Amino acid sequence: MLKTTWIALVLGFWSSLYLIDVFLKNQPQIGPSYQRFQEKWGFQILVAQVRVFTTRLNRWFLRLGQFFPWFAHYWFEAGALFGVVCIFASVVLLVMTLFKAFTEEKPEQVLTPVMPGVNVPVQHLSYFFAVLLVSGVLHELGHAIAAVREQVKINGFGVFVMVVYPGAFVDLHTEHLMELHPKRQLKIYCAGIWHNFILVIIGILMLLSLPLTANLLYTTGQGVMVTELSKNSPVAGPRGLSIGSQLRSINGCPLLTEVDWGRCLSAVVFYPQRGYCQQIGKIQELENTVKLYKGAGGQVECCRNDSVSDLCFHYMIGSTKENLQKKYHCLVARKTTEAPRCQQNSDCFQVRKTVCVYPSLDNSSRLIRVLHDKGPPVLYVGDPYLFGFTVSVSGYIPKYQALPHYLPQVVETFCKYLISLSGALAVLNAVPCYALDGQWIFQAFVECYFPSFIPNPHDRQAIISLGLLFGTLILMANVALALFALIFT
Repeated sequence: MLKTTWIALVLGFWSSLYLIDVFLKNQPQIGPSYQRFQEKWGFQILVAQVRVFTTRLNRWFLRLGQFFPWFAHYWFEAGALFGVVCIFASVVLLVMTLFKAFTEEKPEQVLTPVMPGVNVPVQHLSYFFAVLLVSGVLHELGHAIAAVREQVKINGFGVFVMVVYPGAFVDLHTEHLMELHPKRQLKIYCAGIWHNFILVIIGILMLLSLPLTANLLYTTGQGVMVTELSKNSPVAGPRGLSIGSQLRSINGCPLLTEVDWGRCLSAVVFYPQRGYCQQIGKIQELENTVKLYKGAGGQVECCRNDSVSDLCFHYMIGSTKENLQKKYHCLVARKTTEAPRCQQNSDCFQVRKTVCVYPSLDNSSRLIRVLHDKGPPVLYVGDPYLFGFTVSVSGYIPKYQALPHYLPQVVETFCKYLISLSGALAVLNAVPCYALDGQWIFQAFVECYFPSFIPNPHDRQAIISLGLLFGTLILMANVALALFALIFT
């Protein structure tokens, strides 16, 4: 989907939703009932935002805060320490990113704006929304439980969707919070990014342990299974591949794991097309050659246009380099590709005069032969990138038919999104920037540890203001740089 189309759909959806909300509120018959419904459920529609707020979870937060008090004490102490370290680490990371952007030709991008439908595949939108919601809820849950531990009243909890990004928020009693000692405030402010960091650790552990845990129900190292085929895949169909097909090899390259899949596809793309050993006598017997002509890609063709089983092959013949001749013959592709592979004539068995025949293809095309378990080999002639992009495979093969073949891949993809998005939320919120957690973490840190050597509160406030201004500027610069890279590259 084009970027402009995606943006138009999002703008159209939010505009329509907002206009419907205004229309319902202004209706004399249903307007009062509609507004009472919104007040009862804390439901609110704003410009490009929907939010739901409730107080029904306050007691649940209170009970959670009372569980294992000794563990919770050390848990949030560790979170406060992590948060303080993280604000400085995030600043160093952003400064280094800016430095590399102006000193290196192709710098590595640390912050990348995530836009569904633009740089997040449409088929991954469910992972994107689920991970953002889980990360946001557990982030705010950390603030809420830490607040309960420090005797701060919770006014309520809510979730929202802003444009295309889901999230959550917790409303704390401001006066109670401001009356706390800065060290106790740090525990509350740092609890959110601390929980995001824990989610990253959980995601890494799940990803690393997946091969071991999946071996209980799935077989690995014995092939790859097709888990997804695009609608426009050139190898889908009754005589092609299907979801659940177990692939054995590509052009003779054995497929035992997902790593082999990538390696074998790379070999197809980057290495010259291999040929097949054929006896000259049989070539002349089986050929169905027509007058040579140029194909659409500039390649030489020697088969009829309407042939679906034949393919034009060529080979070199001659006793010396000076009298080498290139011969073209139209052969049955499936039978020809069953012969041993070769790179040159000397690779073939020479008792009977045998040559190495190569498919006559344009520079961007390849002949690909895929062995699988549900029928004869699949032959594909065309762009190897198209073949690779339209077929998704997994190295996990179910031991039992009732098991979904896509489950390990779902878990793996979810863990990868959890690591990247939850980690990004932790880094982003740790930056000492206005309107982020880092603003309050930095302020509490200065007020907690600086009074002993900077007793004047005005001087400390000046340090806080300068620090927040610096953090805000470098974050804005990194976001602008990332947006520029996303739009213009």
